[in-house]
Amino acid sequence: MMSDQDKQRYLLQGNEAIVQGALVAGCRFFAGYPITPASEIAEQLSIQLPAVDGTFIQMEDEIASMGAIIGASLAGVKAMTATSGPGFSLMQENLGFACVAEVPCVIVNVMRGGPSTGLPTCPAQGDVQMARWGTHGDHPIVVLSVSTVMDSFTITVKAFNIAEKYRVPVILLSDEVVAHTRECVELPDVNEIKVVDRITPSVPPDWYKPYEGDARGVPPMAAFGEGYRHHVTGLIHDEMGYPTQNPGEVKSFHERLAKKISRGFPDIQMTKGYYLDDAEVFVIAYGAVARSALRAVQDARENGVKAGLLQLITLFPFPRSTITPLLQQCRAVLVPEMNLGQISREVQRVNNGECLVAKHNRIDGKFVTPREIFEHLMKL
Repeated sequence: MMSDQDKQRYLLQGNEAIVQGALVAGCRFFAGYPITPASEIAEQLSIQLPAVDGTFIQMEDEIASMGAIIGASLAGVKAMTATSGPGFSLMQENLGFACVAEVPCVIVNVMRGGPSTGLPTCPAQGDVQMARWGTHGDHPIVVLSVSTVMDSFTITVKAFNIAEKYRVPVILLSDEVVAHTRECVELPDVNEIKVVDRITPSVPPDWYKPYEGDARGVPPMAAFGEGYRHHVTGLIHDEMGYPTQNPGEVKSFHERLAKKISRGFPDIQMTKGYYLDDAEVFVIAYGAVARSALRAVQDARENGVKAGLLQLITLFPFPRSTITPLLQQCRAVLVPEMNLGQISREVQRVNNGECLVAKHNRIDGKFVTPREIFEHLMKL
């Protein structure tokens, strides 16, 4: 466990920083199954969770891992799991259960090449749309992305805070490059880090309605074993948690799930901007590719091109309100990705013909380099 001294410097890889962020955020339960390139998260937590009276369980597979963290969260404990693409595929059914039952938890997906076993040791960003739509049904979801080791720490804390504040599962996307990059980082004093805990009932057990939303649409959450009756089901349910097919109750349930996220857009949607004030062309990037994009933008500026970078931290809900003014300001945007264009489709969807949307894609298991992005920017 890290020291509490102010701004201690550590040499960490991305996976190790995710572990430290989870512990600071209050995670005290992890269930998972080893998989490249995410295994270091489980390895580190197997040592560090017991040291803080937490629980680590290696499960028989990723299906059970997702079920275990749902159960732990329902019992009142902040919980997470970590995996890569093949394991993430197996988690989708129970992820849907967490969505409908409004169970806060964090799922880390360290992306690698796919489909199936794919390229276990190579970087990729092919799971972006799967993170959004992998589990069936018309459901809101929060998907965050990390680009640096420091991001891996701070955004993991943010992922837990969002999960607890809005009673939702949060997906944190890393990739093989970020996961295994080592950087020297300064971690803040734990007392300076904002940690959010779920809202608990303020009424006696007899008055408690487990799915009655507050002003934000978020129901207070009682832990199992604390004397509050809490019926949990994967079926659409009423405010008491019991299954319903009443059209009015079904409609209001879905609307509340969507509204609690849309009302939280200012809090949930996060981006970082670089050199955007006077940009004529700009790059939208996320994950490890944002690292290359920043260097490429700096090189383009040195060559007389007014380029900028918008790094996406929140991928979904898609930060349209931040992107739209830049599309109106600039004549072209470049979206480099280690896939065939999963975020560029979202950019094109909100563009409305404002500017040229160009793609730069790699699907060969190799990293998108600064030189590639720079040369594409110069052509724009």
